[in-house]
Amino acid sequence: MSSGLQIGIMDLMNHLIGALDAPFAGAVVFGVHFDGHLVVEALLVAVIVFLLFQKSYQPQKRPLTRKEIDQLCDEWVPEPLHPAITKEMEIEPPVLESDAGPRTIVSGKEVINLASANYLGLIGHGKITEACDEALKKYGVGSCGPRGFYGTIDVHLDCEARISKFLGTPDSILYSYGLATTSSVIPAFCKRGDIIIADEGVHWGIQNGLFLSRSIVKLFKHNDMKALENILEEIALEDKRVKKVLNRRFIVVEAIYQNSGQLVPLDEIISLKEKYKFRVLVDESNSFGVLGKTGRGLTEHYGIPRLSGAGYCFSASLPPYLASAAITEIDVLEESHELLVRLQENVTLLWNGLSQVRGLKVMSNALSPLVLLQLENTSGSFKSDSMLLQEIVDCMLDDEALLLTVSKRSLLDNFKLPAGIQLFVSAAHKKSDLLQVIQSVKSVVESVLDRK
Repeated sequence: MSSGLQIGIMDLMNHLIGALDAPFAGAVVFGVHFDGHLVVEALLVAVIVFLLFQKSYQPQKRPLTRKEIDQLCDEWVPEPLHPAITKEMEIEPPVLESDAGPRTIVSGKEVINLASANYLGLIGHGKITEACDEALKKYGVGSCGPRGFYGTIDVHLDCEARISKFLGTPDSILYSYGLATTSSVIPAFCKRGDIIIADEGVHWGIQNGLFLSRSIVKLFKHNDMKALENILEEIALEDKRVKKVLNRRFIVVEAIYQNSGQLVPLDEIISLKEKYKFRVLVDESNSFGVLGKTGRGLTEHYGIPRLSGAGYCFSASLPPYLASAAITEIDVLEESHELLVRLQENVTLLWNGLSQVRGLKVMSNALSPLVLLQLENTSGSFKSDSMLLQEIVDCMLDDEALLLTVSKRSLLDNFKLPAGIQLFVSAAHKKSDLLQVIQSVKSVVESVLDRK
């Protein structure tokens, strides 16, 4: 309220009080002396009481006419479901014209493929192809239903039994899609009020599961066990300060991180979870069939017993021919331990060779078949680094016939790690091909960076 208006109201009140003082001068009712002030205050109280008991004004309700509805529809501008497409978003990814083996066809040209997670080189394996053909003839393509209703087929149960036997667990659950597994399992175990401590570098599927769980989520610095312990200690101190709430508590990590290729120190994780009474969820998407003497994953690599859990999601179950393929792949892995030896030899060869590339640094673990290269001199911007790395990858494909990929981040992805070039090593890669990759990466990276 302006000062001028306030002064005007005060003057009006003073004049009103002065006008009422004379008529009521000397008036006494029940021993109370009346003057202008008391009369004005009584009038104000009466007005307020009157207004409080009045019905609020409501405009007359009537249905909108057809003309008004059409006008509102014409004026309505819906918000876009996706932000405006920028030039950087308009990309044309390479299109494969053959299977995603160690060599594939892109735009009519044969290239060395390091963009597919074909770690054991089993794409196109004769036994697996034969098993898929037989399953297609018997079951058709899809299951046409979720597991909990009418989508469970005998081959699904056979696959679950084969997996649990291979891993030495009481049972296993078969999900229809790898990325959907963590998005479904985490909310199945964790609810509102539970506590989850997760690595800040986990992939989007885990991030989505954390969000859907509605739990209290705390992130620790990527693969930093000291940072993890600091958070665990903070929670333990809070429990002592406040009455402890009964809730479930989990540490969520990846065995081999999709976004960095780093190996989680599971032995340290287990020690911390025992000390602070937490449970552990480990995503072994990139370590199953890769780590350990017999390919049983990170737990075998560290010599830690594996625990199992159960859960179903309501999406259509895995196509039967893929379940048959998984059974056969485990059979092949058990029969051919040399696949693991060959894979690690190839990983070591590529890892050592790429460690000498000027301008890039290898961020992944020396045992990881997912090799990740990052810029030595990062701009600090994921977008800028991605554009530069994409230019390198494009030159690799156009000039050197090498198919690589740059780590991508969707608008929903909140992981904190820098962009990098991903190379997926396969047991089926020839050593001559990997030596060519090393030499080509060195020359192309130096050429591109020298132009900047």
